[in-house]
Amino acid sequence: MTQKFVCPTLAVANGRLTLGGADVTALAKKYGTPLYLMDENYIRSVCSQFNKAITKHHSGEAMAYYSIKAFCCKEICRIVESQGLGIDVTSGGELYTVRAAGFPMDRVLYHSNNKSDAEVALGLECGVRRFMADNNEELTRLSRMASEAGKTADVTFRLKPGVRADTICKLQTAVEDCKFGLSMATGEAEEAILRASKLPGLRLCGIHCHIGSHFFSADPFIEAARLFTGFLAMLRDKHGILLTEVNLGGGFGIPYTGADKPCDIDAVVAELCAAVEAGRVQHGLPPLRLEIEPGRAVVGASGITVYTVGSVKEVPGIRRYAITDGGMTDNPRFCLYGSKYQAVLANKPVEPHDTPYTLAGRCCEPGDVIGQDILLPESLQAGDLAAVQVTGAYNYSMASHYNRLPNLPVVMIRDGIDRLAVRRETYEDLLTCDL
Repeated sequence: MTQKFVCPTLAVANGRLTLGGADVTALAKKYGTPLYLMDENYIRSVCSQFNKAITKHHSGEAMAYYSIKAFCCKEICRIVESQGLGIDVTSGGELYTVRAAGFPMDRVLYHSNNKSDAEVALGLECGVRRFMADNNEELTRLSRMASEAGKTADVTFRLKPGVRADTICKLQTAVEDCKFGLSMATGEAEEAILRASKLPGLRLCGIHCHIGSHFFSADPFIEAARLFTGFLAMLRDKHGILLTEVNLGGGFGIPYTGADKPCDIDAVVAELCAAVEAGRVQHGLPPLRLEIEPGRAVVGASGITVYTVGSVKEVPGIRRYAITDGGMTDNPRFCLYGSKYQAVLANKPVEPHDTPYTLAGRCCEPGDVIGQDILLPESLQAGDLAAVQVTGAYNYSMASHYNRLPNLPVVMIRDGIDRLAVRRETYEDLLTCDL
């Protein structure tokens, strides 16, 4: 059967595979492989969808922040800024990148469950919009350092509402048994907020949760909104603490294979906005600022990774291996989560893709696999170009230098025109920190 594409802007034109109107085989020849390709127009479109949805469906202040851990470089900062979104960062390195790109700091949220003194100092220096506080130790450190600097740090508290998203257990981040956040169920969150209200150098602003990653229903957001508005009312009535910002995080799922149903961004955002408003009205709360943090949904389906097949091996009665020039160093998601992918031969896109292969990498590691039972043409041979779909999120960001392999370049495509966003690392780059 002919391969069905999951990336929305993949197509075949005149027998050639294209992404965003650009010839994939030609780009592989121009930049070499392995290679990340991303469709900038698609990224801009999704940013616009989130921006329009949250401002349309929420009556008060609202903003979408791109979760830059999904894919981080200076160019994505420029693209996101042009579309009116903010950015949430999770480390000093991400914050440093965002600042280097000239992104406005009043649109930056600063996450992390263990910020070092140096990272807190950088956040204070940059003047980030909010510190997303995860624990009591961080609140103490932030209070001390802000006071010493003669500044006031605006704080949003990361909470665990106990909501379980319909995703794999490793991607559930709002349940009790999780390293992130302050528990609502045990009273830990209430105690931390009450304590923080008495600390100098802090201004209390709101509450935040990140339920998990890669789910397709609005139900977890709705449940979190119900719990959050009740919690805000309790803080007001019991302690006289009025917080007016609610951040429901991200987790919007995207299709990786044809078995996944695309998430309707407008519909999901409309439902979560309605849930926040219903809770606000029920508890007599003032207008609330609402924030969300899509990451994977913004960049994931924009991207493909192009590999050159170096060899094909068949283990009779077991499996066929297609060995590529990349692997777990540029895409560790199968090794971590058993993630599923679809692929297409860029140089043979119209041939029937009906033979299952295990797409493996070049690392000295038996578990170096990109995906199993990926349908490709039976005629697959060395020199063919395998394009793995939906690799725009958590591939470049999670890449490693295992076996001392250089990181891949990232090429952005806009209106069919390609440009380099991140150059390919060289062997010399690998020695930069060696003494």
